[in-house]
Amino acid sequence: MSFVKSERHGHVTVLTICRPEALNALNSQVLSDLEAAILEVEQDAEAYAVVLTGEGRAFVAGADIAEMRGFSASAGKLFAARGGEVFLKLENMRKPVIAAINGFALGGGCELAMACDIRLASENAKFGQPETGLGITPGFGGTQRLPRIVGLAKALELILSAKIIGAAEANAIGLVSYVYPAEELLPKALELANQIAANAPVAVRESKHCIRMGMQTDIHTGSAFEAEAFGVTCGTDDKNEGMDAFLEKRKEKKFAGK
Repeated sequence: MSFVKSERHGHVTVLTICRPEALNALNSQVLSDLEAAILEVEQDAEAYAVVLTGEGRAFVAGADIAEMRGFSASAGKLFAARGGEVFLKLENMRKPVIAAINGFALGGGCELAMACDIRLASENAKFGQPETGLGITPGFGGTQRLPRIVGLAKALELILSAKIIGAAEANAIGLVSYVYPAEELLPKALELANQIAANAPVAVRESKHCIRMGMQTDIHTGSAFEAEAFGVTCGTDDKNEGMDAFLEKRKEKKFAGK
């Protein structure tokens, strides 16, 4: 049985973490199933965007404490490296990933959400990096992504205090983009994913790549990435289709992803 369910809705794939009896806590098997799902979606030419969510009351409540309790220093390092590797694969997917955060997103769950490109939350979502209260540090990228998203001081406050915040505060500090009533969350995530999927796939992919790479380097190097990407898209059939549609004043566009 896989702990990650995959469903396609047109050109959008919805990945759902399904371990509700443990609030979708991340253990070694869940990480392996998530990696397999990521690779499958990456290779699906008809999937243009991804929505990631959780089953039940949680997005992901964290990494599995019952599994981690027995870790030695060396085993803990390997587990953190494994989770970090999977989350980097998610972050570096060519397809944009929207996190639909339907409940608890704590520890590894908050880190998983931060590895996604866009985060939407339900009104009852909870966020935090409570690891210092458990005697450990964040292990799946929390110390690296949180300051990049919310700023250094706020990241230090949240990680060092182990504070849990609600969706409204997460929205206020820029951790999530929008907050919706629970019943509207997945429809809104699908709406945004379909809006993205309606655009030229190569242009979307190259734009994501430029933004992600540019955040890790200086603006001069980032500008070179952008010029390269612009050149790539100018050589596509989709560029011709998009510009022809504009010049012909027609709304319908038939992007082929090439």
